[in-house]
Amino acid sequence: SKAIITREEIAEMPVQELQDIVALQAGVVEGHFRGGRLGEVQFQVDGVSVNNVFDNKIALRLDRSLLEEVQVLSGTFDAEYGQAMSGVVNTVLKTGTDRFTWEAEAFSGGYYFPGGEDRRPTDDGFRAAGVQNYAATLTGPLPLPKTYYLLNVRRYHFDNHVSAHRVFRPTDEHDLEEKIFNPTGDRARVPLGYTREWSGAAKITNKSIRGVQVNYQIIANELEGQRSDWAYRYNPEGLATQKTVSVAHGVDVTHSFGSATFYRLSLRHNYHDYQDLVYDDVLDPRYLEAGPPQTDDAYETGAIIQGVDFGRFKQKTNTYIGKFSMTSQVNRNNLIKGGVEIQYPRVVFGEPGRLEFITDGGQEILSAKTLALPEYRPVVGSAFLQDQIEWERVTLRPGIRLDYFDARGSIPSDLSNPANTIEGAPESAPEETSRKTYVSPRIGVAYPINERAGIHFSYGHFIQFPPIGEVFSNADYSVVGDIQAGVEDRLGVGVLGNPDIEPEKTVQYEFGYKQSITDDLGMDITIFYKDVRDLLGVEFVTTYNVAEYARLTNIDFGNVVGFTLAFDQRRIGMLRTELDYTWQLARGNSSDPRETADREAAGEDPRPRQIPFDWDQRHTFNAVVSLSRPENFNVTSILRVASGTPFTPLIESGFGFGLETNSGRKPASVLVDMRAEKTVSRNAHLFLRVFNLFDTRFFNGSVFPSTGSPYYSRFPTADEVALGNPTRFQDARRIELGLKIGAGN
Repeated sequence: SKAIITREEIAEMPVQELQDIVALQAGVVEGHFRGGRLGEVQFQVDGVSVNNVFDNKIALRLDRSLLEEVQVLSGTFDAEYGQAMSGVVNTVLKTGTDRFTWEAEAFSGGYYFPGGEDRRPTDDGFRAAGVQNYAATLTGPLPLPKTYYLLNVRRYHFDNHVSAHRVFRPTDEHDLEEKIFNPTGDRARVPLGYTREWSGAAKITNKSIRGVQVNYQIIANELEGQRSDWAYRYNPEGLATQKTVSVAHGVDVTHSFGSATFYRLSLRHNYHDYQDLVYDDVLDPRYLEAGPPQTDDAYETGAIIQGVDFGRFKQKTNTYIGKFSMTSQVNRNNLIKGGVEIQYPRVVFGEPGRLEFITDGGQEILSAKTLALPEYRPVVGSAFLQDQIEWERVTLRPGIRLDYFDARGSIPSDLSNPANTIEGAPESAPEETSRKTYVSPRIGVAYPINERAGIHFSYGHFIQFPPIGEVFSNADYSVVGDIQAGVEDRLGVGVLGNPDIEPEKTVQYEFGYKQSITDDLGMDITIFYKDVRDLLGVEFVTTYNVAEYARLTNIDFGNVVGFTLAFDQRRIGMLRTELDYTWQLARGNSSDPRETADREAAGEDPRPRQIPFDWDQRHTFNAVVSLSRPENFNVTSILRVASGTPFTPLIESGFGFGLETNSGRKPASVLVDMRAEKTVSRNAHLFLRVFNLFDTRFFNGSVFPSTGSPYYSRFPTADEVALGNPTRFQDARRIELGLKIGAGN
């Protein structure tokens, strides 16, 4: 299934970034496409991947001012697309024009929920400049033959609606035994979470050679922010800061041979640098001065009143991509396309220095240790061939894809003696991981019933190599060198990584029917089924001395069945509507690769059977309604209705406290966003955006397991901290007022 969202449609919607647009598509639930896990979607810019191989997620933030078109493929898709099991999102960037144009946009706003402290336990004061955005785009010709440019820059300032009260500083010293507190903070109200972003893009297009188009483009993001953590509400300076720098750039060459054949060559470089820590240097004396986070139950139900977050994490990816494809209309009945792609990622991740307490001279002291992070260099390749066959009234799209993956790592040759330390056991030496290849056949069939209706069917195999950050995390098997038989905690060293993992696999079936009910109203119904195998999961390995340890392997499984019904009504007078409803059932043996180990550690059944996934949202309804009069005004509203996702109920009885995992259902929820625009002049437009128009507090967030409600608990004393935590609710109503101006369009 394919959805195309144009720049004109994007301009009318209450959205800001690419992910906002994707979230509105049929079958998408909080980033999960048709019941799949996170990280199963391939994000592309102009046909080339911008995913970070560390986690298989998009590495860029793309503002709507850059978007010419967004193509969303969910379910089955052609053989040219790979490293994805649930969907593909291809973003087509705007390009330069042969005349000078400019466009600028600015808006400011904040969260508005007056009198809301009774409903949301946080400061409800309206901060009119809590959210600010400034963006500008220039296009035009360069002083070279048939050469055009596009320049875009954006500054974004965002403060979360949850406030912190800076009563304490990280270095405050208290007598916790005597309950004597010595706050030195200025008691200022500051946002508990925030984002500061600079982003930009440049694109140069040359068409001076007949039949040849050359593009160079660069997209860059720089972000700094903090995630909200309610525990730090009185000591916000102790929170870690997240910093990200992302750059994607490269050259694309398209060369046409007449009107029937063309090829496209892309050479790209994707760079992503992320860090999550308080101070850059682990040897920074402020770590030792502040110490670890300290709480006291006597002060605001255990809020952190001293110290800083000791967590430290860095991740850097450099990926070099080469992609070539050729398309040819070889005859009236056959449109053939084939291509190859190679990726050379360089991935570094881990803890860049550790803070820990050690015993020295009988005293416990805080020690800082620097750690070198290893670099991983896998190789990813693919090739595909597909044909579009027009035979009488039937259209066939057969295709085949070959995927290749070499982790370029090592694992023990004998997993029963993983560290080669068991006396009398066969020797176990490190051996190279194997090179993986996998062939994926796919086919699509379309048949028109009449001029207004048609049916289509598709079937395919889809594979994806797991994220580098999963397979190489904790993959040093020497840590189990001292493991002994009879040790109760077989998870004491954590879940070991596995660089020799096989690809995850999905087989999908899709059947659909489309009809133009009238000239202005279309209907599309699609039924789908997914059989998911070899998902990343956990197995327990027994050693020669009858000890056990856990490691990642291809063991999890699941399936998804559902249908989508969509109606699209073109503008009639002032009204345009888009409606879609999705019913789906997504089940499997675990929602997370490490869930089996977590259940084992808790003494629960590892559960080798299927239950609803955490994101199994049975009913999803989206409606986009637009009222407009050209060159005068436009009002667009988006309604989202969602049934509850699963949760695990907690009961109190003589037989225990827990029911079957994910056997309960959260309440249904509704969310409405709105955008209104008024044309002031030909080149100036005022607009108002309201997110969460009715200040909905709950939209498939967390609930209390004792009640299934997000608002109350059967054990209010035990859940006192959670009941007072406003971050458990949906973001409050946010109002933004802005101005868009431009010329030359």
